[in-house]
Amino acid sequence: MIRELYEEICARKIDVKPESYTSYLFLKGEDKILKKIGEECTEIIVAAKNDDKEEIVKELADLAYHCLVLLAEKEIPIEAVLEELHARRGKISKIGERKVVDQL
Repeated sequence: MIRELYEEICARKIDVKPESYTSYLFLKGEDKILKKIGEECTEIIVAAKNDDKEEIVKELADLAYHCLVLLAEKEIPIEAVLEELHARRGKISKIGERKVVDQL
């Protein structure tokens, strides 16, 4: 399903349709796409803080969609992300190697 959505998004980048939100994002460019990703991240945080599971699901779907638009904008194939997720599967976490974020 994610591959099909990504393919539709890529097609919309080539075959611009004035009524398409996806085409609109591509026409506005990277800054607009990144702004939308930031907005969706914030909306997920608010939904989580409000313990609104239905809203969390909706906002995560919005974030996933906008991330796919960014991948298409940068011409990064969805396979690259899927391969990275596959490579990480089953790895032993090395928490000590990660940067600590204390100021949340």
